[in-house]
Amino acid sequence: MVIKTNSSSKLGYPDYAAIPNDGLRHEIIEGDHYVNPAPDLYHQAVSKRLQHQLYVRVELAGLGVLYHAPCDVQLSEHDIVQPDLLVVVSSRTRIFTPTKVKGAPDLLVEILSESTADHDRTLKRGLYERSGVREYWMVDPCEHTLEQLMLQDGKYQSRIVGDKLCPEFIDGVLISLEDVW
Repeated sequence: MVIKTNSSSKLGYPDYAAIPNDGLRHEIIEGDHYVNPAPDLYHQAVSKRLQHQLYVRVELAGLGVLYHAPCDVQLSEHDIVQPDLLVVVSSRTRIFTPTKVKGAPDLLVEILSESTADHDRTLKRGLYERSGVREYWMVDPCEHTLEQLMLQDGKYQSRIVGDKLCPEFIDGVLISLEDVW
């Protein structure tokens, strides 16, 4: 659900930070406030399984840092999102602040749900592409599919993944989707 701002002002991080913690997922995209309910339990199970594999293969290997929702990612003055998962390679951790990620992570993962699928496929895809997010995964837990979008020349190139996934942004990492579903 979008809560539109008036046409003369766009919301920014101070407005976002003032939103009370009500258990819902709040985001600011292009200055507009979006609210979504908490995800269902299968969504959370898929997120946990992907998170485990990324943690073991990326963070424990010293290749990068992994965070899971809720974690604020400020992509611009008027774009603050809470992706399901995010990874920043070790050489780029300067984009971490004590309260948020400020800048484009190397990987953002959104796990689609009934209330967010269209939002994730269109609005967030465009935002992540414009913001320079190197890789974006859209995970469909109902269909057991993962679409891997890789940034090339400023545009996302799409690949539907089978049972194994090798992130483009980091060498030597293999994710088994058989263990996610």
